Amino acid sequence: MAKTYNYQLSVAPMLDWTDRHCRYFHRLLTKETLLYTEMVTTGAIIHGSQDFLEYNEEEHPVALQLGGSRPADMAKCAALAQERGYDEININVGCPSDRVQNGSFGACLMAEPKIVAECVKAMKQVVDIPVTVKTRLGIDEHDSDDFLYAFTDTVVEAGADQLTLHARKAWLQGLSPKENRDIPELQYDRVYKAQERYKNLPVAINGGITTAEAITQHLQQVHGVMVGRAAYQNPWLLTTFDALIGKQAHSLTREDVVDTMIPYVNQHIANGGRAWHVVRHMLGLFQGLPGGKRWRQYLSVKGPKAQSGESLLNGALDFKNDHRKTMSELMT
Repeated sequence: MAKTYNYQLSVAPMLDWTDRHCRYFHRLLTKETLLYTEMVTTGAIIHGSQDFLEYNEEEHPVALQLGGSRPADMAKCAALAQERGYDEININVGCPSDRVQNGSFGACLMAEPKIVAECVKAMKQVVDIPVTVKTRLGIDEHDSDDFLYAFTDTVVEAGADQLTLHARKAWLQGLSPKENRDIPELQYDRVYKAQERYKNLPVAINGGITTAEAITQHLQQVHGVMVGRAAYQNPWLLTTFDALIGKQAHSLTREDVVDTMIPYVNQHIANGGRAWHVVRHMLGLFQGLPGGKRWRQYLSVKGPKAQSGESLLNGALDFKNDHRKTMSELMT
């Protein structure tokens, strides 16, 4: 399977951010990039009252990120995901939050490579789609290459089709999840060394990557690049991705994207949802451009109570472009 794994660019799974509305929006900006769900636990899928595997067909290629450590449950969820049409299943071995640790999954599983390997084996017995692993470089004081390879060698031997390495270790004690995204130093060279170690396995690098130039440089050293917060906060960055890997360049304008999102927002409202569920992911669409702040302001004020995608998004465009309209008018 490793030789056929050809996703070079991806948007990271981000809790509370990369839901199905975000992924639908992102797919308008890039056709080739692999999109990940938020992490979903096996317990939520098996015992939850809602459909945690729901997605839009337009999102493909789309991967499910699973949180769990019981091989039987991981295999059951993997089979359900393949049945629903997901293109990949990823095991979360990177999240450092207390809640995740208490559930015995996430970054704490780096210390339990045999458990993760058993999960990989169990999942691969029931699915044909790639089973991949996303992890850190280490946890707490366990930050050596020996510790990293004790984990990665074991899961690769078990049959993992790809590795994504967040180029930082995680502090399970003393740092919050937010602090763990910034404070541990980035060590890109260690990810490059891992790709050298696993020459026939795709390795993707993640962490602190914010520009097309940086992506290009990393792709000279590793098979793939995963971008997280930069892709969310400045989503137009995604429009550069397809051309970076030699595919047809993105051609829509930002206004084209807004027009395409209007019927999607309206449909979500018609299904009983709120416009804000969708448009909150669009706040950064005009990031760095004149009027970008006004676009964000309009959506933030009007979005939570909006009943029409057309009036909301066209109103935001008008407010962005017409500087004669004041904030006091917006608040009325």
